[in-house]
Amino acid sequence: MQGALRKARPMQLSETHVIAVIGAGQMGAGIAQVCAQRGYRVLLADSALERATAGKISIERQLARLRDKGKLEPAEYEAVRARIEASTADEAYPQADLVIEAATENRELKLALFERADALSKPDAILASNTSSVSITLLAARTRRPERVLGLHFMNPVPVMKLVELVRGQQTSDETLATLRALAEGLGKTVIVSRDRPGFLVNRMLIPFLNEACFALDEGVGSAEDIDQGARLGLNHPLGPLELADLIGLDTVLSIARVLEQDFGDPKYRPPVLLKNLVAAGHLGRKTKRGFYTYDDQGAKVGPA
Repeated sequence: MQGALRKARPMQLSETHVIAVIGAGQMGAGIAQVCAQRGYRVLLADSALERATAGKISIERQLARLRDKGKLEPAEYEAVRARIEASTADEAYPQADLVIEAATENRELKLALFERADALSKPDAILASNTSSVSITLLAARTRRPERVLGLHFMNPVPVMKLVELVRGQQTSDETLATLRALAEGLGKTVIVSRDRPGFLVNRMLIPFLNEACFALDEGVGSAEDIDQGARLGLNHPLGPLELADLIGLDTVLSIARVLEQDFGDPKYRPPVLLKNLVAAGHLGRKTKRGFYTYDDQGAKVGPA
């Protein structure tokens, strides 16, 4: 396989190519930002233009902070802004050379988006998914171009985190893998490659860890602060597991856990009742200002919930 990959000739994505990011939430906006900062024209799209516009505004706020801190020249700030255009998904698909789906972690939604992207995109466009857990082989099977489908899993927050996890479906070609490896490395990311298995590499390891922290909290083994302090100082993690779950979004963590439990059929991936209850209550973490902790309007942690 490695020999075949070395012989593959990736399509060189350049500034003349268009990248469509489908889903203008936290992850989609982050992906759009890093692509635009590297010179690509980006269509940030969502089901409604208003959502895409809101996503673009959030990017502009992030860029303005970099400019104000002297980390981005004023001219570059304007140039990056100009490279990002808000759009609807259906308007973005026909223009894109690469489509990156970054919608909510919902299997049926992603399947529907891939069917739509395949129907409306150029025949030679690559379709990628930022999914954390949904099978790339399954998504590819809903298209007429399965060899041009790949998992392109960015970490949150995208502009800060250095890792991109490429996930190769059963049908993914060497050329597609090589093309998106070159893209990710061109964005300044370090690449790892996973076979198409539930949770891939990162979330297969992460979700049981987050679940156990939640079980420990629910059982009264320790407070949220002590659990997170234990991970930060005892395991040398930059964030504790409960803080990290709040950052990811508790609804996303729950969705991934359910996929892993279902696809592996292994109870070790079962989501805790406390996590289910928090999501049912709408306490999803930083994005709703309450999860395992409470947060202010700037996203700074205030204290335990």
